[in-house]
Amino acid sequence: MTIRVKFCGMTRVEDAVQAADLGVSAIGLIFVERSPRAVTLSQAREICRALPPLVQVVGLFMDAPRERVESVLGQVPLNWLQFHGDETPEYCAGFGRPFIKALPMASPDDVQYHHWEQASALLLDGHAAGAMGGSGSTFDWRRAELPARPWILAGGLTPDNIAEAVDLLKPDAVDAASGVETAPGIKSAELMKRFMEKIRNG
Repeated sequence: MTIRVKFCGMTRVEDAVQAADLGVSAIGLIFVERSPRAVTLSQAREICRALPPLVQVVGLFMDAPRERVESVLGQVPLNWLQFHGDETPEYCAGFGRPFIKALPMASPDDVQYHHWEQASALLLDGHAAGAMGGSGSTFDWRRAELPARPWILAGGLTPDNIAEAVDLLKPDAVDAASGVETAPGIKSAELMKRFMEKIRNG
């Protein structure tokens, strides 16, 4: 089983290039101003220009006005959109891009898989409703009800727990941010390398 990997919250060109060299399928750029991993449009464009061909770029938004998303799309070559807020399915589907919907697994009563049939993938994250992820918190893997469709595991994934997570849950893809960082938005080449080794060897 091939596990796709996304490293999210990239803020530096060198980190994104290192992730690509390690074989990730995608990198994530955060366009939420209050996030410590937020990027400016110029940072985002610089990162995109440095990536090798066929590495996908995901833009993360949270309850953004439609005009904000459209403005970013007009200036940054995003392949996917990822939404972390209270967006409606119609809103998420309205930008002409495949999209990922993040669901707050720390608030399981708020998770309704059937609302998101238009999503290209669901991302199960460890955050609670109203939060945006990146907190380094896992959710209860053993009690979670998993979707019967392609999905991505996120929330507190590190080189030390990724093998167990993949073995237990068998996600289609995984998404890490804080677990491969030395500080918010500053990725560790060593942690990213160890993470990818655990994925391949596991």
